[in-house]
Amino acid sequence: MRVLLIKDVKSLGKAGEVKEVKDGYGQNFLIGKGLAKLATDSVMKQYEAAQRKKARDEANEIERLKQIKEKLSQVKTTISKKLGQNGALFGSITKDDVASALKTQHNIEIDKKHIELKNHIKATGSYDLDLKLGHGIHAILKIEIVGE
Repeated sequence: MRVLLIKDVKSLGKAGEVKEVKDGYGQNFLIGKGLAKLATDSVMKQYEAAQRKKARDEANEIERLKQIKEKLSQVKTTISKKLGQNGALFGSITKDDVASALKTQHNIEIDKKHIELKNHIKATGSYDLDLKLGHGIHAILKIEIVGE
């Protein structure tokens, strides 16, 4: 019996592989537990079509992220925060502050999980932040911190 593995199966193979297995093992365990499908022509065509769609979607996502990276390299974001008596900021700049400033000033929506603050920003000035957009694409965002 030929089966197409849907999920990784230890000691048999990885998802997407076509394997020749004994009828009982294939029917009762692999297909019964939803780990594989019978490798018919229609199932193989559906799987190949799904793989092509997945690759196309991933290529579109990478292109979109590259466009966002290009936009981010051309903009400078300003964040104003209240100053204390000694001239230092009240608190520090957070990822939420950066994400909301990007959304309001430039209409670019970035998830705060993608923003990496190496050190706490507790003083006014210019900073470069690293944004991990996904698929190995990094962008540098220039921000200016000013006091109120």
